[in-house]
Amino acid sequence: MLSMALMAQDVAQAFGQVLRRARIQSRLSQEALAACANISVTYVSLLERGRRTPTLGVLLALATALRISPEFLVIETRALLREP
Repeated sequence: MLSMALMAQDVAQAFGQVLRRARIQSRLSQEALAACANISVTYVSLLERGRRTPTLGVLLALATALRISPEFLVIETRALLREP
């Protein structure tokens, strides 16, 4: 069984990949996404690199800034975790 720390790290990495992909598809820089979501550029970078996981409030702000549903971010993250 995977440890909780490893699972959290895996989730953070997967979410970071999904966030970066969504940001690039939205044609936003990290700076623009940070400004629209009212968070720091450093935090966006940490999220994309899998070093942090967002709070629910930040997840909602990111989705709004990206003009996608928060569910999309969660579903895509979960799908990455299921890949072999």
